[in-house]
Amino acid sequence: MNDARIRLRYLDQTINLLFPGPGEARPYTLLPHRRLPRRLVPRTWWHLGGKVMIPSGEGCIETYLREVLGTPVRVVLHVRPARRANRKPLLEVHAPDGLVAFVKIGDTDRARELIANEARTLDLLAGMPLKTVVPPAVLHYGSWRGLSVLALAPLPVRRGPIPESLLVDAIAEIARIPASRSPGLRPPSVLPASRSPGLRPPSVLPASRSPGLRPPSVQSSGPQCPGLQPPSPQAHDHRPPNPEPTESRPPLPPGPQHAGSPSRGRLFAWHGDFSPWNIARGADERLLVWDWERFGTGVPLGFDAVHHFFHRALRRTDPAAAAMACLAQALPTLAPFGLSAAEARLTAIRYLITLADRHAADGHEPLGPPARWLNPVVDHQEVLV
Repeated sequence: MNDARIRLRYLDQTINLLFPGPGEARPYTLLPHRRLPRRLVPRTWWHLGGKVMIPSGEGCIETYLREVLGTPVRVVLHVRPARRANRKPLLEVHAPDGLVAFVKIGDTDRARELIANEARTLDLLAGMPLKTVVPPAVLHYGSWRGLSVLALAPLPVRRGPIPESLLVDAIAEIARIPASRSPGLRPPSVLPASRSPGLRPPSVLPASRSPGLRPPSVQSSGPQCPGLQPPSPQAHDHRPPNPEPTESRPPLPPGPQHAGSPSRGRLFAWHGDFSPWNIARGADERLLVWDWERFGTGVPLGFDAVHHFFHRALRRTDPAAAAMACLAQALPTLAPFGLSAAEARLTAIRYLITLADRHAADGHEPLGPPARWLNPVVDHQEVLV
């Protein structure tokens, strides 16, 4: 069965899950076309191809999102890749004035775990005085018909090259994030009622709809996709404004300050999926970072940098060659964080082993068996490990 067929089969399951009916059927269109299905969008007069009729009514996800977001909405369904361990329904939510949210639906135990970890992480980050990293704001985290629902404000994504210095600053800032909010840090600020009617801040979600936000797990990635028309920073940036100047807020815990910072024996945080498709340069020269499902703590400094390098390499070569490149380029990749050559090589190896462990836990091997891409790297480095 080819990729398009598998995508369409999963799309049918998603439609039955999110639009159970009964209700008047409304026309949608698969874009760009049925043989390359990527999005299912409300049909307009200029769409080509056949219609896909979707039930409406009070029992569908659109009704639920209209209630929690406080505005009329129409949704666009992303037709998810055929083989992904963390595959889940992903929706764009459009109000009359444009894109207002991306929504992740937890339809499996694993997807619910990842969504819960992202919600906890973003709740934590909302109280942090971040200077470089801009995460999305949580608009809603709850449960609908037994499914987890996480609605996130769209970030003002701009595509283009990201300066290396900005990547280093962002990775260093993420590395200093603690596993839980310290008592001195402010709780997340309340979204202005004029801009977000009906929305609640993550810290006061109704108990009936949320099991509660806890600190991110120590051992705890699906890309946020840009909208049909990427929102402008002014029109759709739903992040709450800083309630006070950054200088008056407690600083992040001390951590790596790039070159020269000793890291031996210390453990740090990492985003967990710091890939090129999960980051973008912001208009204010900060880094927009989304998909925090895999955030965790207790790892060596530089895991995010190696992850970013590895996934860039995977775009150009096979997994075995990309893994070898990680080791060969470990020092230039990690030198900005103050690691020695030996520390850098050890960090790269530990990252690759951690990634293989993640794939094993997910029950999915997107890079193939570790014997093909991991063992050739690790077997010759046992003295380091």
